[in-house]
Amino acid sequence: MLRRELVVAAAQLAAAGMSPGSSGNLSVRHDDRIIISPTGSDLGSLDPDRLSVLDFDATLLSGPAPSKEYPFHRAFYRRDETLRAVVHVHSLAASACSCLDPWSQRSAIPPLTPYFVMRVGQTPLIPYADPGDPAQADAIQASRSRFRAALLQNHGAITAGRTVREALEAVVELEHTCSLLLQLGSRPFQLLPPEAADRLAKKYDSHWG
Repeated sequence: MLRRELVVAAAQLAAAGMSPGSSGNLSVRHDDRIIISPTGSDLGSLDPDRLSVLDFDATLLSGPAPSKEYPFHRAFYRRDETLRAVVHVHSLAASACSCLDPWSQRSAIPPLTPYFVMRVGQTPLIPYADPGDPAQADAIQASRSRFRAALLQNHGAITAGRTVREALEAVVELEHTCSLLLQLGSRPFQLLPPEAADRLAKKYDSHWG
């Protein structure tokens, strides 16, 4: 079931153009195992019987070699035991925003819409590291901020959720909000009132503030 959900979500991201070429990776957590897309795989053509299965010590238990970006998937699972899925993409708008100065230390993206706060929440910019470098995972795991999404500097986006659907919806909403921010450019814009952002975060169990 989890394997099928991962494959379906990956195909949706590929069809939406959010995972060009062999970029991006997805994982699900099942007990003390992490099932993740293999290295160099096309997210539009994953096989549920050909996924990589690892333990939390990075030992490959079955399947082909995993994505080299496995460490930051594990970092999210270690941060929050309720999380069951992680999605990483190199989508255009999120990748562009990852190259900009962050809006604030706690969130690279400001609260532009209620849906961003509801589905994504605060999204810090994680300092640059080469793809697969465990330093990026270490920064995610060590952060004391509350978040289920992040922009990886000069790289892309990563979201986590308590279900595959939640992680998928978050990364789609994050891409939409990043696109909106780029469309606004240097023009003055309104943010959600702070009390509205706090209210929505509490109602939808999102991390903000």
